[in-house]
Order: sequence, then C-alpha cells, then structure tokens
Amino acid sequence: MGNTTQKSQETKVEEPGQLQQEEDSNFTCEICIEPMLAIRKFKNGSLCKHPFCLDCIAKYIEVKVEETTGCIECPGLNCKQLLDPLSCNCIISKPIFEKWCDHLCDSTVLGSESCYCPYQDCSVLVLNECRDKLTKIKCPNCKKSFCFLCKIPWHAGYQCNESRHLRDRNDILVGELIEEKKWTRCYNCGHSVERVSGCRDMKCKCGVRFCHQCGGPFHFGPCSHRRCGAVLCNLFIFVVLSALCYFLYFEIHSRSRR
Repeated sequence: MGNTTQKSQETKVEEPGQLQQEEDSNFTCEICIEPMLAIRKFKNGSLCKHPFCLDCIAKYIEVKVEETTGCIECPGLNCKQLLDPLSCNCIISKPIFEKWCDHLCDSTVLGSESCYCPYQDCSVLVLNECRDKLTKIKCPNCKKSFCFLCKIPWHAGYQCNESRHLRDRNDILVGELIEEKKWTRCYNCGHSVERVSGCRDMKCKCGVRFCHQCGGPFHFGPCSHRRCGAVLCNLFIFVVLSALCYFLYFEIHSRSRR
C-alpha cells in the first residue's frame, strides 16, 4: 500500500517535466510554418523568446544586413527588442556578421557627435557618448587635451572664437598661465584680471563691468552660466539683506504706532 502511494507520487512529480519536455521538443516556426525540433529553435539571448527556427532568422538577418541596417529588430509581432549579434553569430556566415558589425559601428558614429584627435601622431576617432556640450576633453588614446568644438589642440585661456588668433608659442604659454592662475579675461578688450577677494563684479580698465566667474557681462543674482553654478554676488546678498532689514523695521514701527 505504501509502495503504491509512493509510486503514485513519483509519477505526479515527473508528469509536469515530461509535458514540458514534450512542449520544448516540438514547435512550429511562425515564419515558415514548419514543425521543428527544440534544437532548431532560435534563442535571442535573454531578450525575448519566440518560436522561430534558426534558418528563418538567418535569412531574415541577411536581408536586413543587405538593406544596410545596423539595429535589427526581432521579427516577432509587436516585439520591439533588437536581435543580439552575439546570439546570432553562430547561425550566420562570417562575412554577414562582419558586415552587420560594420553597420552597427556606422550607426553609432552617425548617432553621436564625433571628431578626430587633432594631434598628427594620434588622429583617433573620439565620440561624445554622453551627448553633453563638450569643450576641453582629453583624448582617450594619447591623453592630450584638445577642444572638441574647434577640433584643435586646447587653447588655454582663450575662447573658441579667439582660437584662430593664436599665432605662436608665446600666445599658448600666456593662455596656459591664465588658466593656471584662474584669471578671467574681459569679454570686451581681452585684458586678464585676477580676483584676490571680494565680489565677482569686476570693472576692467576699458570701463566695462563683467562677471569674474563666467567672464560675461555683470549680472545680479545667481549666475546662470555653467561655470558659475549658483554663485551669488556679495553685493546682491547685501542688497537683499538690507531690504529685508528695512522691511522688518518698517513692520515693527507700524505695529508700535497701533
């Protein structure tokens, strides 16, 4: 009696596995509508699962690659997943795989800002993968700094619109000194000013007032320039505090009269 019960329980445990094995052993490809064995089922890594046979997926990839398509979507209905090139490598020919990889590289480069390192001993392609507004960057290959906007070696101490005026080594050395000392150049005349202490409101010898933090025309309140962040002018703080004190004095004086 006990043996019979045990045998019955073992049979119940094995049945789901047997049914699952039978389901996995046979499937019908949704592309060619032909019955296939489990070993002929395509697996798109861990991205998605559809009943497609290897031959149909291989032919599908070949057609897409010939159409100069880099990112190939899964042929499944309403499936937005992309086919994994590494999962498909074993079912397509080597020339097709290499051509597919070339298309992927081209689409990546075209979809991002790029430039070549301006140094002749390097000239490697540099991509702006973060999609930020870049100026000074360091080449990942030669480790030298250059301007991503101007496509020339870094013009320390000078704006991009001034880089064309750099004539000799002395101009470069002066620019490096300006950057090292953290001086700010007047936007009107180009004169360099050093701020030792005090407010960021600077008055140049040419008569123009400018913000020492960003180099632009002077402005009250928080500086909206990226270099400045949320720096507040000391004069602005003084004006605000004075106005607040005056308001409190007036409010107290008004209540005392009542």
